[in-house]
Amino acid sequence: MGQKDGKKWTAAADLQPTTSKSDRLLGTCGTGRDHRHWHNQRLALTWPCPVTTMPIWKKPIDLALLKAANRNTAVEHLGIEFVEVGDDFLRARVPVDHRTIQPFGLLHGGVSVVLAESMGSTGAYYTLPEGYRAVGLDINANHLRSATSGWVTGTAKPVHIGRTTHVWHIDLHNEAGELTCVSRLTMAILAPR
Repeated sequence: MGQKDGKKWTAAADLQPTTSKSDRLLGTCGTGRDHRHWHNQRLALTWPCPVTTMPIWKKPIDLALLKAANRNTAVEHLGIEFVEVGDDFLRARVPVDHRTIQPFGLLHGGVSVVLAESMGSTGAYYTLPEGYRAVGLDINANHLRSATSGWVTGTAKPVHIGRTTHVWHIDLHNEAGELTCVSRLTMAILAPR
């Protein structure tokens, strides 16, 4: 650690390491934010932190609005709850219960996809100016681990926010923090008529 113009800088070697060999340059920057980012391999210093988190939302958004918007929908029927709105992500969860399991007692893969698409499409909608709509073009999901009880929680973050398309990445985890599903959602952006 050092100081430059009264601000702290961090040598790349001082970053908190991750356990993955492929992520050896990935670390937390120590700014107090809960984010991780790549640091330029050619620069020994990262000053100031290159990641700035600015809200991506163009419409008012909070948990009460999300709950109200999803009344009498598949989201409410399946027990899906939005639990956090961050500057650049949404987090929601689904219970593993009689409404969401398949005959073998596992969370139904389709429910994982409903959770993923609900978060991604909601996120896309709230990043658009008034009058614009977002509709799903494509979704894929890789089911990595089963869930038999408790809650599965998803986090949706945009990969691309464009004029005509959005791409959202959604990770789902069980209560033990294990990755159960990864999903990618592509949305078409429709301008007002």
